[in-house]
Amino acid sequence: MNEAAKTLASHGAPPAFPEPLYVGRPNIGDREKFLKLVGEMFDRGRLSNHGPLVQELEQRIAEFLGVKHCVAMCNGTLALEIAIRALNLTGEVIVPSYTFIATAHALHWQGIRPVFADIDPRTHNLDPASVRRKITPRTTGIIGVHLWGRAAPVEELQAIADEHGLALMYDAAHAFACSHGGRMIGNFGRCEALSFHATKFYNTFEGGAVVTNEEQLAEDMRLMRNFGFKGFDNVIYPGTNGKLTEICAAMGLVNLESIDQVIEINRRNHVAYRDVLSEFPGLSLIEFNEQEKNNYQYVVIEVGADFPAKRDDLVDAFHRHNVIARRYFWPGCHRMEPYRTLDPDAGRHLPHTEAVAERVMLLPTGTAVDAATIRSICEMFRCKGPAS
Repeated sequence: MNEAAKTLASHGAPPAFPEPLYVGRPNIGDREKFLKLVGEMFDRGRLSNHGPLVQELEQRIAEFLGVKHCVAMCNGTLALEIAIRALNLTGEVIVPSYTFIATAHALHWQGIRPVFADIDPRTHNLDPASVRRKITPRTTGIIGVHLWGRAAPVEELQAIADEHGLALMYDAAHAFACSHGGRMIGNFGRCEALSFHATKFYNTFEGGAVVTNEEQLAEDMRLMRNFGFKGFDNVIYPGTNGKLTEICAAMGLVNLESIDQVIEINRRNHVAYRDVLSEFPGLSLIEFNEQEKNNYQYVVIEVGADFPAKRDDLVDAFHRHNVIARRYFWPGCHRMEPYRTLDPDAGRHLPHTEAVAERVMLLPTGTAVDAATIRSICEMFRCKGPAS
């Protein structure tokens, strides 16, 4: 154990929590309402194949986001894959490396090369100037990511896409219930992919969706998620099985009713972290634009060079206290397989991605965390040891 970890573990830090505190612990709505919907599902004898609960969830999500179409999927990764195929993307598509690996894998699985652009170190989102530098004759699209729920530079990316005739879509896995310019995320680009995985602040057990305002694009994706069936016996497209189940839709409907309460808890937690962490020079908390709708899903900290412990040492020490802090998106998609083998020199062109990946850590939030817990977690930052 290094000196910084020893300091955290034995000098003033609270004892380990009896149960692990995770980033992304599931938020669960009204259990009785959920069980009631499940009972009705069993009575109908319909468990899948675009049943009434899925249809209701699609309608309610579309209304919630102010979009014309919501196409529910079995998970967020398949939502990305189907959206990519529906947009007829080929060749090369520009994406950030500072994102969850599924963003890149969804392209690679379909024989498309993800070309990694750098990020803005202030926002952690795609840098439009870097995107421009990555365009080649083989480029067919751009996938922006609304990291931490903060909108990507949608106007700049749209201008680039329009100028070069590229399809623009978004990975909005972090950004459900967030807005940009007073418009709900879900309305930008040609479509946006959502994740409703259990670790997201809003979940359907496992699930996802693509939202769009394009009629034909939505119809194409509905075909693709159901093997290409048009009617009972008529297959008109080589589709796959991407359908959301009825029991997942039941969870989604119940959790949608409590989404405002969960967001308020997340917001209160974020404020509590901000108030305590302001005492620690060298730590900076990612803030949100209070003029927009935010889900406050993540508590994101950057550990500066002037803090007396390194980020990785902090994460290790937190884990010893049962606080499962995370180094999100480290070391970047470009340093994971197969991309580090395909382009071993990629990091040279992604200096901001590499720098941000080395200093970010995430702390637990959500309904499992309260103000007293947050104070105890933050006590672990009272480290006076060296950063070695």
